Amino acid sequence: MRAALERYFQFHELGTDWRTEILAGVTTFVTMAYIIFVNPSILSQTGMPIAAVTIATCLCASFGSILMGALARYPLALAPGMGLNAYFTYTVCLKMHVPWQTALGAVFLSGIIFLLLTLGGIRQLLISAIPRELHAAVAGGIGLFIAFIGLRNAGIIVSDPATAVTLGNLRSPQTALSLFGLILIAVLQVLRVRASILIGIAGTMLTGFIFHQVHWQPGHASLSAIRQTALHLDIPGALKLSGVEIVFVFLFVDLFDNIGTLLAVTQKTGLIPASGVIPRVQRIFFADAISTVAGSLAGTSTVCSYIESSAGVAAGGRTGITAITTGLLFFLSIFVAPLVGAIPVSATSPALIIVGALMLGSIGELDWHDPLVAIPAFLTLITIPLTYSIATGLGFGVIAFAALRLFSGRAKKADWLLYLLATVFLVRFIYLAAG
Repeated sequence: MRAALERYFQFHELGTDWRTEILAGVTTFVTMAYIIFVNPSILSQTGMPIAAVTIATCLCASFGSILMGALARYPLALAPGMGLNAYFTYTVCLKMHVPWQTALGAVFLSGIIFLLLTLGGIRQLLISAIPRELHAAVAGGIGLFIAFIGLRNAGIIVSDPATAVTLGNLRSPQTALSLFGLILIAVLQVLRVRASILIGIAGTMLTGFIFHQVHWQPGHASLSAIRQTALHLDIPGALKLSGVEIVFVFLFVDLFDNIGTLLAVTQKTGLIPASGVIPRVQRIFFADAISTVAGSLAGTSTVCSYIESSAGVAAGGRTGITAITTGLLFFLSIFVAPLVGAIPVSATSPALIIVGALMLGSIGELDWHDPLVAIPAFLTLITIPLTYSIATGLGFGVIAFAALRLFSGRAKKADWLLYLLATVFLVRFIYLAAG
């Protein structure tokens, strides 16, 4: 059995062994375990029961990672995505007043469409239609979005009738605690501590306990809690006009987030051949799509590949055993996470700010000296956080890129899908303005 598994996962060809793969899986888990606490903290603001979301988060991260490892045989771990959970909560549910059940229906539909696109081979067409520069801009815009939410939740930034936003009361105990957590996580990041975000959340909570700013409210480690969200999705509601737009955003961001993570991780592993064709890429997208569908059924936002998987790769992970190990640890977390109770916003806000900052690294890939790149990228970056809408940021970026290419005489027939998408976004903006 062991020999058969080693052949299936190509241990000899990739120069790895069980010890290396398992340790790499543990490393990946430690770097992304913060999602167990941060995801429920965000989604619970929609009215979803935090205990149910915690169980769903662990289950879906476990299922997705094990599926990716077993089916695609890559060291890619999956979990509910940062950015998409913020869009789910703050834009779809709180700003657009969409019930969380309907939002889960939109996540389900995006997963089904993703699956169909993969089956039909349309995925490559969509990838080629969107300028690669906008991929980095979207990732950076989502980073600003997440960081802005973290700053607001921490009380560092507050609303102001004259200037829209202003500096909050830094002497507030909760804000001061958040600032402490921000500094703690930042220092751990500088020191290259792999579990910096998780340790930072725990350290901030411990400090809050000491100064009586955090009160322990333990939950119960019961799988039955998931009944409060499992199969509660509203698919008919998601098929309405606003739901179609939401589905598109979930689909688009998941699609390109997965591609970016895939390229980053596989390049570090040396698994991409000289031809540039990624082996078993269809299986990778199948695993991602199926995990998203499973996540919506269980009661969480879009599940996607995590860039933290690169930590496991840096530790030597080369095969699906790394991802499977991470998945098994997430499953074991089901019986531990609820016992710690709800993590206070003062502990999770610093994590959001740091994660947002790290996501901004993608904009370094952009050529800021080329207006054709810089202007659409900037519009995408700035409009995502300021409008609280990834869809709006995408729309401005796509329209600007298509218009600049058209009026500069660089339009090509091969870019027809780009112009079609730009037209769709333009019609959407006109429709929203008329409403």
